[in-house]
Amino acid sequence: MRNQQLKSKSDVSKIDYGIILSIILLALISFLTIYSTTYLMSGTPSLRPTLMHMLWYIIGSVAAGVMMFFDSEQLWKLAPIAYGIGVVLLILILIFYDRTSYIMQGAKSWFVIGSVSFQPSEVVKISLIMMLGRVITQHNMDTPERTVKTDGKLILRIGLWSLPLLVLIMAQNDLGTVLVYLAIIIGMTLLSGISWKILMPLFSFIGVIGAFLIYLVIYNRNILLNLGFMPYQFARIDSWLNPFGDSRGDAFQLAQSMKAIGSGQLFGKGLGVSEVYVPVRESDMIFSTIGENFGFIGGCFLIFIYFLLIYQMIRICFDTKNEFYAYMTAGVIMMILFHVLENVGMTIGLLPITGIPLPFISQGGSALLGNMLAIGLVMSMRFHYNSYMLSEDEEHYGIK
Repeated sequence: MRNQQLKSKSDVSKIDYGIILSIILLALISFLTIYSTTYLMSGTPSLRPTLMHMLWYIIGSVAAGVMMFFDSEQLWKLAPIAYGIGVVLLILILIFYDRTSYIMQGAKSWFVIGSVSFQPSEVVKISLIMMLGRVITQHNMDTPERTVKTDGKLILRIGLWSLPLLVLIMAQNDLGTVLVYLAIIIGMTLLSGISWKILMPLFSFIGVIGAFLIYLVIYNRNILLNLGFMPYQFARIDSWLNPFGDSRGDAFQLAQSMKAIGSGQLFGKGLGVSEVYVPVRESDMIFSTIGENFGFIGGCFLIFIYFLLIYQMIRICFDTKNEFYAYMTAGVIMMILFHVLENVGMTIGLLPITGIPLPFISQGGSALLGNMLAIGLVMSMRFHYNSYMLSEDEEHYGIK
């Protein structure tokens, strides 16, 4: 009995309460903001969105708890399985996508069963992170002496494992999610230790391609249209460059968002007080509600919590020194960081609108589930830290 009590206390002490506190604060802000947006500020008030969001938080918390109990060896074995399931889901969505969402949004991204919708690409991000973490760690264990040739092989492996998912998501016509996946891939590649003799030419080439695409967007859009780009994507760029030039047309959403955030001034107007209408405010544009209700101080407080969450993740990496987990955590950090920067940036007019939600805040069960799985993945590192230190084979799975 005493041994069981000691084990129970030991398990409790291995839980990272700093991360949990950050998630609790984000959840409370999310509940208040969605309640404000869909009930207090809505012309047709309903508690259903808030209650559904709470339910998804419960489901996500259970999923994070389950993920936390998987140790490094189990996650290592699970990575190819999760990757395979992800590929299957992304293929199935191209066949069984919701036709109504496709007509309205132009993307084949959603399964719909009754009143419940699910976006598999949000969860498949975790599969990509796990698989790339395994690929990079395995390569480093197999090639302790790094050369330009071995680094080139690693780049090729990362590309080969990433390409199928990128192609399948591009086939969904979901550019925003493609950008998130690219951020994950780039972040994990930079941390993998690949020589700058390879990375500099590679990133230079990508920069040239990006500059050429910008040129085509400005001077010759017909080429991009023939390549599969959609007119609404160009409209988003135009509205970003001149949000008040067509404030009643394509730029209406961005212009209203900037007005709402600016009208909140320093301390905001108070919970549920809104004088500016913003479309899709409960999901992609939810930061406009935070800006209007809680002002500049409220927005800064939210960004501070994200900083605190990312700091906790980085600290765990330094404490546990597990290479496999370090790469996966890098992917999780890049995923969350890109979401925050893009979402906040697009609502204040610094970046084009891409339809990327604000992590842990925006309404949307699929995105929340994916984010909570990512949190469980990081918390697993702390939870199993003691068992790694007592392991007879500390070099396995990149444990040093």
